[in-house]
Amino acid sequence: MPSLPGLPSRAERIRGAVLGHLVGDALGVPYEFHEPDALPQRVTMTPPAGFPRAHASVPPGTWSDDGAHMLALLDSLVTCGRLDPDDLARRFVAWYERGAYAVGQQVFDVGIQTGRAILALRAGAPALAAGASDERANGNGSLMRVLPLGLWHRGSDAALCADAADSSRITHAHVRSLVCCQVYSLWVRRLLDGADTASGFEDAVAAFRAVHGARSAEVAEFETRVMPADATYTLGGSGYVVDTFRAAVLLNRDGCSYEEVVRAAIALGHDTDTTACVAGGIAGLVHGVGAIPDLWLAALREADVASGLVERLLNGRHAA
Repeated sequence: MPSLPGLPSRAERIRGAVLGHLVGDALGVPYEFHEPDALPQRVTMTPPAGFPRAHASVPPGTWSDDGAHMLALLDSLVTCGRLDPDDLARRFVAWYERGAYAVGQQVFDVGIQTGRAILALRAGAPALAAGASDERANGNGSLMRVLPLGLWHRGSDAALCADAADSSRITHAHVRSLVCCQVYSLWVRRLLDGADTASGFEDAVAAFRAVHGARSAEVAEFETRVMPADATYTLGGSGYVVDTFRAAVLLNRDGCSYEEVVRAAIALGHDTDTTACVAGGIAGLVHGVGAIPDLWLAALREADVASGLVERLLNGRHAA
């Protein structure tokens, strides 16, 4: 696979991925639920005066449930040393009940499917049985958090796919959500190893096919419903997992900078924070933390929480 010239260090790219996810999330929060043509021409952490912000009581620079759940997964991985669905589920419940991983412990945005799964968990449902599996249960709530898995995982591609699927099942158990998380995780792994975005994605898809088999239900789902070959895609910013997945792939394939990627993601409107964090995590991984605008990093609230988890990941430290 071709690699990028002048590639930032592995540590810089891991920091860029996690902080790039959180910055994209925070940048998108004020613009959520708006149509594309209702957005300012140039989005900023603090929207222009008079703009009808989503979550108006939330200070600029605040990540949403997207960032909180991503950090919960990262913490669970470095603490347990493996994907532990029960531990991760407990962390989601702690977020819901006490604001764990939320900036200022303020929970202000709960996805419908995620909320239902958390209520099921609180009622005693097993972690891997809490998420809905019907076709309509394909929001982007598991894709939005899966980034750390590809950064942390040292097992085989098959093991990474299995863990990505299990991480999704806690809240989103339909095969479409599972395969989006799997291919995204395989892509993250290849980008971390130095591949460029296009060839890394192609290799991730090839690995996904090899893990499941060309005639599997998983591959059929990906190739008919997620990214059919030779299809012409119209990018959208909805909360549908396929829209978010496609935006992350296509916005990162043109050699765009981190800033260009997250601005383009938010310009799609609607679920702006999630589209920007899923695409921004990839852009931050490719370009490194130094590519994230200083003003945006400086505006990110409680960035030290994320930085501490990243350092634990980099140092390979697990909690006792």
